[in-house]
Amino acid sequence: MVAITSRRRTLAGELLVLQLAIIVVVLTAVAAVSLAQSAATFNRVEGRRVVAVGEQLAANSLLRQQLNWPAPTEAVALLVQNTSTQYGVTSVTVANDRGRVIASTDPTLVGTPVGLGDPRVAQGRSWSGELTVGRSRELVAQVPVLGDNPETDLGRHLGVVVVGEGARTWSERLVGASSYLLTYLGLASALGVVGSWLLARRIKRQTFGLEPREIAGLAEHREALLHGIAEGVIALDPQQRITLVNSVGRRLLDLPEHCLGRSLAELRISGRLRDVLAGDADGPEARDEVVVRGGRVLVMNRMTVDRKGRRLGSVTTLRDRTELARLERELGSFRSTTELLRAQTHEFANQLHTISGLIQIGEHDEVVQYVDALSRHRASLDLTVTSRIHDTAVAALLMAKSALAAERRVELRISEHTGLGRLEPEVAADVATVLGNLVDNAVEAVAAGREPGDDDPAWVEVELRQDASSVEIVVRDCGPGVAPELAQEVFAHGFTTKAARGGERGIGLALTRLVCKRRGGEVAVTNTEEGAMFTARLSVGVMREVVR
Repeated sequence: MVAITSRRRTLAGELLVLQLAIIVVVLTAVAAVSLAQSAATFNRVEGRRVVAVGEQLAANSLLRQQLNWPAPTEAVALLVQNTSTQYGVTSVTVANDRGRVIASTDPTLVGTPVGLGDPRVAQGRSWSGELTVGRSRELVAQVPVLGDNPETDLGRHLGVVVVGEGARTWSERLVGASSYLLTYLGLASALGVVGSWLLARRIKRQTFGLEPREIAGLAEHREALLHGIAEGVIALDPQQRITLVNSVGRRLLDLPEHCLGRSLAELRISGRLRDVLAGDADGPEARDEVVVRGGRVLVMNRMTVDRKGRRLGSVTTLRDRTELARLERELGSFRSTTELLRAQTHEFANQLHTISGLIQIGEHDEVVQYVDALSRHRASLDLTVTSRIHDTAVAALLMAKSALAAERRVELRISEHTGLGRLEPEVAADVATVLGNLVDNAVEAVAAGREPGDDDPAWVEVELRQDASSVEIVVRDCGPGVAPELAQEVFAHGFTTKAARGGERGIGLALTRLVCKRRGGEVAVTNTEEGAMFTARLSVGVMREVVR
């Protein structure tokens, strides 16, 4: 089987052919208009001339005298030939009052009826226009001959003088106008062809040599890719205007439907999100950034797009990590329980070793005292927590955090102003999340800030207060504190902040703020003389959409 393939015209070729066709049509129209104007000018000028010749001949006294005779002499024919020769007209014809030709430059017309362009010519009115005279088309003037003898024929219609000038055909007019019209048309055609060729080359260069079917295919594939992936995609030009965004990206960033072509400033995108989308001029290196937007934890990856050294803009992909963050919190809860069990096992093993050693050396009284001391310490801790915190989940969390903090040589204190009653399970879960994140960050900050050999006591203090509508959580520590310029950044940036890299305040702070806002509250950080103080407030029984 032989495959028959037809060569398709290129985009540049199609544009060139179409533009040449347009040029030909325009030039043809221009030529037609020019020829029509030339014909109108000819009719106007020559019409005036033949009318003047006809009026002059009709006023000739010899012609009037001959027309009064029953049989005109050869003088009329001679007068007709002289007029044609003298004025260079194509034909001259004279008819009597009965409409019969008595003399003409065309002898075949003698004795035939004269054709009148307007019947009113027989009533003494002149007329001019195109008329067929003999076998040719002519521009003629028909002028009546009126008697001028006051005694016999004053004003009487004696006959008609017909003077004609041969009408030019279209080819004759074109040849006559060729001296200038063809030159102009040729120059215009040459300029049009050159301009069309240059325009076709420019369009081909701008479309990177792609043909229409390829451009249509790319557009279809782009739409399929944009709306067929689960991640959000947003593209910006160098002026930070949105040039492309898919439906997932518009939903994750809460953008209006008609956002294409609008800048980040017009869309009121600011803060951390604007910094990540706008990026910097360091190059196309990609790096995952975490942004909290509209109640969602988004992981964003930005790439700068360059072509031949020219910056075209940037493309950013977005992934919704909110569900993953929730799973991370649950995993963190299990991890905390595991760490608690491990710490208690380690502590219990140390205590057993101590008791075993005392028994081996025979210090039985010391064993009793040691066991009593452990019991009193445990009972004191349990009493402190349970007497001030009546919610089982929160109390268990603080017991676990206390053991973990002790393993890192950090004392977890419960403020004497603490007072928390029983909470609804959903509220208790959110309070435990916020409290656990704040305590973990405080313990990490204090432990990381201790120098080797530092014997100063390290502590973290927790204070819980409750009223009819809200729960307030205050966590103080003796760590290095938070720089004032980072007081808001630590919550907005998650694990990408400087505080997170240096002080181990990770994404938990961003999630803490997210939970507080969902509960209609807020979280803030200030510095005290001892260190940092985080204050979180959650409304009890109120669930809201997160306000950005």
